[in-house]
Amino acid sequence: MNSTTGHPPNDFGRAWQQARHAAASAARRGLHVFPIGRAKLPAIRSPHRDDPSRARPCRGECGRIGHGVHDATTDPQQLDALFAAAPHATGYGIACGRGHYPLLGVDLDRKNGLDGVAALAALAEQHAFTVPDTMVVATPSGGLHLWFTGPAGAPVRNSASKLAPGIDVRGYGGYLVGPGSWTPKGVYRVDQLRDPAELSDGLLRLMLPPPPAPRSHPVVLPGPRRARLLESLVAFVLAAPDGELNNRLYWAACRAYETGADADAVGRALVDAAVTLGHPERAAERTVASARNAPARSCA
Repeated sequence: MNSTTGHPPNDFGRAWQQARHAAASAARRGLHVFPIGRAKLPAIRSPHRDDPSRARPCRGECGRIGHGVHDATTDPQQLDALFAAAPHATGYGIACGRGHYPLLGVDLDRKNGLDGVAALAALAEQHAFTVPDTMVVATPSGGLHLWFTGPAGAPVRNSASKLAPGIDVRGYGGYLVGPGSWTPKGVYRVDQLRDPAELSDGLLRLMLPPPPAPRSHPVVLPGPRRARLLESLVAFVLAAPDGELNNRLYWAACRAYETGADADAVGRALVDAAVTLGHPERAAERTVASARNAPARSCA
């Protein structure tokens, strides 16, 4: 497979095999993956494509495959089934915002006169943050994908050139093209092999939406009811299944803050619950802080 000229492999069966192998390796490292085609789009057609009456998009609730990033999995058997249903897959996507250490991506374009690398350096200087050494994937067009971990559930959305020209963000609900994926322009390859670094606070602040206006009519529960609610939310966090601890922590914090509960009491109780299950304390604190500052719609 030629990673520089973009010529197709001798046969697409080999591309499928290589994509499946690379995806399985990523899944073993805890990344949620699914097959994509040569255009970098999901390789399995939607089961609802012939159902124009469907009012709201399905995210896999129907139990069938074909929901793009919502199919992403770490389970070897599920992954085998996905690739078996995608014989024309030549790559794989990595879902952002999933698992204990949710992945976020910063896509630095270097084409059509753009230089995302220089733009990110300028942002870091302007806002006084450091871009940590992290996992870097080189794209066939000469760009770079920087991988970071961020607080679970934080309202970081996909964006294109919102931070600066040449800088795209792959947030929750988005996906990154995995290294080893083939496209007509070439192969995505690892440029710097490292564990994804934690997203710096300064860069995270630029990705988040503006702080919400104060709610005019907050729901304030009486003391005993609020205490019972907090106890139930702590229990909800403690019962988190594998891979869902961060998401449960964020959701529980959102619910608690909607009641007007004391921020310090809520934060400490939920952080302590998460740490009991092995969550790093600093990461748990950032997740709870994200929930406290999030717009109400981001906590749904």
